[in-house]
Amino acid sequence: MGVNAMPKLPIIVACFLVVSCSTVTQQSRYEVQEIPRATPEEVGMSSEALEKIGELAQQYIDEGRVPGVVVGISRRNKVVYLEAHGILEEETQEPMPEDAIFIMASSTKPVIGVAALILVDEGLISLQDPISKYIPEYENLQVAVPVKSATGAKKKSRLKAKGKVKAQAKGKAKGKGKNKEKSPEYRLEPANQPLTIHHLLTHTAGVGTRGGLGTAIGGYSAKPEDTLASWVPKLAARPLDFHPGSRRAYSPGDGLKVVGRVIEIASGMLVNKFIQSRILDPLDMKDTYFAVPEDELHRMPSRFHSKAKGDGKVFGAKDSSAFVSGAGGLFSTTRDYLRFQQMLVNKGTLFGRQILKPETVAMMTSNQVGDLATKAAKGGPGFGAGYTTGITLDQKKARGGHIDGTFSWGGAAGTVSWTTPSEELTVVYMVQGRSDLQDKIAEVIRDSMID
Repeated sequence: MGVNAMPKLPIIVACFLVVSCSTVTQQSRYEVQEIPRATPEEVGMSSEALEKIGELAQQYIDEGRVPGVVVGISRRNKVVYLEAHGILEEETQEPMPEDAIFIMASSTKPVIGVAALILVDEGLISLQDPISKYIPEYENLQVAVPVKSATGAKKKSRLKAKGKVKAQAKGKAKGKGKNKEKSPEYRLEPANQPLTIHHLLTHTAGVGTRGGLGTAIGGYSAKPEDTLASWVPKLAARPLDFHPGSRRAYSPGDGLKVVGRVIEIASGMLVNKFIQSRILDPLDMKDTYFAVPEDELHRMPSRFHSKAKGDGKVFGAKDSSAFVSGAGGLFSTTRDYLRFQQMLVNKGTLFGRQILKPETVAMMTSNQVGDLATKAAKGGPGFGAGYTTGITLDQKKARGGHIDGTFSWGGAAGTVSWTTPSEELTVVYMVQGRSDLQDKIAEVIRDSMID
């Protein structure tokens, strides 16, 4: 070898090391522990019955009711079904991959619920803590109450329009467009008890509920420069929709944004960083993101790419939040979300890593609101509510027909999960579209259990 060739060796070695390190880094991203696999018969289910899932999915796909779907099922701590059906990309007809990434929307809520309960386990917060303990602006909250008409009937209060809170104790909500004539008169009165973390996690807080009077008159859309730290205190100036604990009404975003800020204050971490380090990383949820990496966007329909790259800051046209909040914003896969649900089935533990105490999981997944959920629009007969979970109390009365004790949740983009602890059964259904296919699949799964 000539003298001139000698310097090339370090360069060649260096290049080899760079390529090798790059390869190792890429591989390590997917080196995760898996929930063991089993045949359906090994865990008391019928393979023949489960084949009907594919038939049902194909029927809905052929009818144009859903483009594609991924379904995952585990029982007795074993994955027995994980299959994709249909297409990912309508324009190219690309098949739906098993590891497709989906917009989770409100399926993020159980994750932030677990995040809050981790802090409860560690004694950093209590479910009965008033929010004002962490955010002083939430002291002495006001409730918007409709003023009765001359006949004694309450004027209509289900508004979609937003206005500004009146400084006086009596006023009129400023409706717009079609809602203008329906704008009710209202008065403000002091909340009869402090707003607590319990109220927010069970949707009994009256913060930002759908059609709520306080929400309608309050306004307060976030600005691009806002964060949870800057925006959540401002939200306290908006009247509550009802007295805390008196009703249950779903809060699509605002209620759990307040919880997100409490998590930040108590933990000293941004809420997305806390979720990443305390939930996603320990559960090996490597394909779950607040911002999907550029090289993984091909696993989502292209129409969602602009949302997926937003660092979780903007989700959907109906959520005006300009920051990561934890109330929505996650992107995940069926396999990853099965891990999260399996942790709950296992009473807070997966892969030998404890996320929550068993008694805390039991509390999260059992009814915490008495009969309030049975009277709520997002609930109904036979339903209860845990902490960021819905609970089936009476299979014969509840929608979906799940076995008593089943806890479930879903997202506006179509994702649904449900778990029946008594059967050690958990199901994750992922689609980007709304239909009743998940209910049909649930029937098939229940019928497939032979032991």
